[in-house]
Amino acid sequence: MVASATQLDLDGCGGSEEDLQQLMDQRKRKRMLSNRESARRSRMRKQKHLDDLMAQVAQLRKENNQIITSMNVTTQHYLNIESENAIMRAQVTELSSRLQYLNEIINFLNAGNGGFATEEPCTLAEPTADGFMNNPWNYLYLNQPIMASADMLQY
Repeated sequence: MVASATQLDLDGCGGSEEDLQQLMDQRKRKRMLSNRESARRSRMRKQKHLDDLMAQVAQLRKENNQIITSMNVTTQHYLNIESENAIMRAQVTELSSRLQYLNEIINFLNAGNGGFATEEPCTLAEPTADGFMNNPWNYLYLNQPIMASADMLQY
């Protein structure tokens, strides 16, 4: 296109060499400005993309920290519940053993009349005045403490 315009100027209108040079310089400047503007827009797009990526990294780090915090809290709750469950399992075992012991005592007393001269069996629902349940010495086993595990104190 430049060559055809130059050819027209030289052939047709009698334009001087100087006018032609100015026209080419003007087009060159225009092209340079256009290229600079294009490069500037490209740099701006790259910078915006970089800023967007940095914002996304910051957001993902924030979410990651929130997830880690939530996971730590959940783990702590799990350990607390597990500790409570261990204590309850120990209590169930101890109470089951006490119940078995009491049932053995009741069976022993019922089988041999309990050393009393009565014909009536001793029941837990209706204890007699001289029965097993009214004697405070027979409650000594109930005064034993239920021990808590060491894990319970880690709250």
